[in-house]
Amino acid sequence: MQTLVSFLVEFRDLMSNHALFTLGMLLVVGYFTGKLASLFRLPEITGFIVAGLIMGETVTGIVPHHMGENLKIVTEVALGLIALTIGGEFYWVKLKRVGKEVVIITIVQLLASFGAVVFGMTLLGFDLPYALMLGAIASATAPAATVAIVQSLRATGLFVDYLYGVVALDDAGAVILFGLSFAMASGLLGVSGADHGAVLVIIHAVGEVLLSLAAGAVAGFLIHRFTRKKSSNEIMIITLGFVFLATAVSVIFELSPLMTNMAAGAVIINLSPSNHRIFRILEPLTPPIYALFFVIAGTELQPAILIQTKILLLGGGYILFRALGKYSGVYFGSLLGKVRGTIRTYLGFCMLPQAGVAIGLVLMIQASPLVSYLPPEQIVIIDTMVNIILLSVFINELIGPPISKYALIRGNEMEA
Repeated sequence: MQTLVSFLVEFRDLMSNHALFTLGMLLVVGYFTGKLASLFRLPEITGFIVAGLIMGETVTGIVPHHMGENLKIVTEVALGLIALTIGGEFYWVKLKRVGKEVVIITIVQLLASFGAVVFGMTLLGFDLPYALMLGAIASATAPAATVAIVQSLRATGLFVDYLYGVVALDDAGAVILFGLSFAMASGLLGVSGADHGAVLVIIHAVGEVLLSLAAGAVAGFLIHRFTRKKSSNEIMIITLGFVFLATAVSVIFELSPLMTNMAAGAVIINLSPSNHRIFRILEPLTPPIYALFFVIAGTELQPAILIQTKILLLGGGYILFRALGKYSGVYFGSLLGKVRGTIRTYLGFCMLPQAGVAIGLVLMIQASPLVSYLPPEQIVIIDTMVNIILLSVFINELIGPPISKYALIRGNEMEA
């Protein structure tokens, strides 16, 4: 028996060093776990995430940790296409119907989730500066889960228009809110030399948003210009090429690939109504790419965090206060914007998933010059914050999609 186990381990290690074997396993296992999830009326992406968790180093080790860097390109491509799809929903005709209300809902839910988490984490013993940073991170959502569920259900209508609008604006707002909160936290900590770094963070946050939008606008115009009167195959080649270029430029120059591609999608759809065909042509490509994206995300989850009592309690509080803030923010934002009751009741449930943006923001804190000015006991608090966000991502990526699916179905049913 021991010989068989040793053989299997050696075979696993041999095969998992090849990226194609890893990709093939991710797709095949992801497919079957996605189907299994569907049997329990869960979204397929929950099955994909569970498949990644099973194949990650913490369970079977089929996907070793070092393979994550090789698979990063898949994640970047998926995020680029997801963001392009969201941007394509920013059609001016739709925006005239829901634009002002979407802005109101987004701002209120950003501030509500920020305020709820700041209040809650302060109650749980965090000093105000750290609570402010956690509050800003809590405002970010995960657009990938939203797009995947909408497309799997082939959902359309006013509810989806509001959902896409709020999700798209949320990330830009979260980045700006984080820059302001980081500056306030730096000032409250009173660390010598930190103020200069805080100002740079604000400038960087605003600059990132503006430059990302500008880069996306250029990419969107070029896609529009070069796909006119072209065949479906040519449109697919040209569009993918510019999405890859826009994503690479964003990553290299530390911009936001999400906002860049959202801007590109918005420019494409508003330059000509006929550009709807670009998004229709790309649609058949998305199932395998989305499946890989979520399975790879699952390999990064760390169940070991759940056995740390302190992190479990603090993370549980963070998750609870964030959920309350997101839901109540959308609800009262809808009231303020005089949005119909269906959207008011169910849209907040779609704001729970949290992933890449949140992890990126907390790792930015960990890598910032501010940390070098802190005493060792406060650096431990930063490490605790990282684990809280990782726990939030673990829980919200598992329970968020089923809740979002339920809300989307109910919202569309009642709207009809």
